[in-house]
Amino acid sequence: MRPVGLPHAADNDARTGEAFFKQAVSYNWAQRDSLALEYANAGQVPDFYFRFVPVTTRLITANGKEVTATFYVAPDYFMVGTNNNWARVPITPMAAQKIGDAYGCFLPTPFIVDAIYNASAIKLAPVPMYAYRDSTITMWQHHLIIEGQRESKKGLISGIKKDVVISSKVVEHEKPNRVAIYGWHKLDGKPIQPVYAGHVNWYVDYSHGIRLIAKQVKMDGIWVDYTVLLEAVNETKMLRY
Repeated sequence: MRPVGLPHAADNDARTGEAFFKQAVSYNWAQRDSLALEYANAGQVPDFYFRFVPVTTRLITANGKEVTATFYVAPDYFMVGTNNNWARVPITPMAAQKIGDAYGCFLPTPFIVDAIYNASAIKLAPVPMYAYRDSTITMWQHHLIIEGQRESKKGLISGIKKDVVISSKVVEHEKPNRVAIYGWHKLDGKPIQPVYAGHVNWYVDYSHGIRLIAKQVKMDGIWVDYTVLLEAVNETKMLRY
């Protein structure tokens, strides 16, 4: 579902995943965001990233009716590079929103994160890191660790990152400009990270991941905009946790 007008990633392009991290090694969060947006706007994202996967779950609407919802989700967390040299890139929710808008996508709620985990073909154990958590080099190292775990398996993957999520806890927080994170499921299915909005929205560390979801979803087999679904279902279950 590569957006119309977005060029395909060129395998011989100098803007590989490795090149991104070499350039950004000393960048702060704003510079790293800007570079990620530059890659995204140029279409320098591997083609396989756009092979979105259907995830179907049951939801209860505000009036108590059960509905079937199907979301079409990116198979992995946001990444940049070529088809043969790419890397996952943690970014702020501000940059994620710009990329989501350009690609016709939104970010998940905690409920959707759980549904994605349950549907994933590849479930990997989280690998916490403790030194220089918000540095670019730690983000690169974490990506390489995940790739070592993945062992070239293909399919919808989960358990490797905390999701940046839509959550009512952001607007309810006593301080402004928050980011909400959730997930990082262990192999027993329990998330390490409960819904948390304690970080300022420009804080990004190696464990954060951006999972894009197509704005067009199916509700009882009918295509609707995701906002229609969110308005119809129990918002406490979808957004608060």
